[in-house]
Amino acid sequence: MKIGDLSRRTGVPTRLLRYYEEQDLLHPGRGGNGYREYGESAVRDVQQIRGLLDSGLTTEMIRAILPYLSGPDELILPAEHLTPRTAALLQDHVDRIQARIDCLARNRDRLLAYLAAVRPDGGASSSG
Repeated sequence: MKIGDLSRRTGVPTRLLRYYEEQDLLHPGRGGNGYREYGESAVRDVQQIRGLLDSGLTTEMIRAILPYLSGPDELILPAEHLTPRTAALLQDHVDRIQARIDCLARNRDRLLAYLAAVRPDGGASSSG
């Protein structure tokens, strides 16, 4: 499929698809006319790239683990391929995620305590 087709199927602008190629995340073939040609697996790859970027991973981290993704919920990284640098990158990211989770939990607890203090019904939620 051409880059425009991949863009329509994934919802990712062609500009970003070219960027993913520049970052060595996508590897399209080239037709005789020089146009990029993507296989069917590129749809899954782009979806995974988007999900990993949305979770906060950098393109450098994604480049390190993308070859070992076998699906959206599974990462198979053989131990012999996990370099100390990649392990450090992933651990740093896990630490940043945990810090964000801790911050969000503290903010949630503060907001719930505030609501409990100011609501006449003791803070009962109408949405839950």
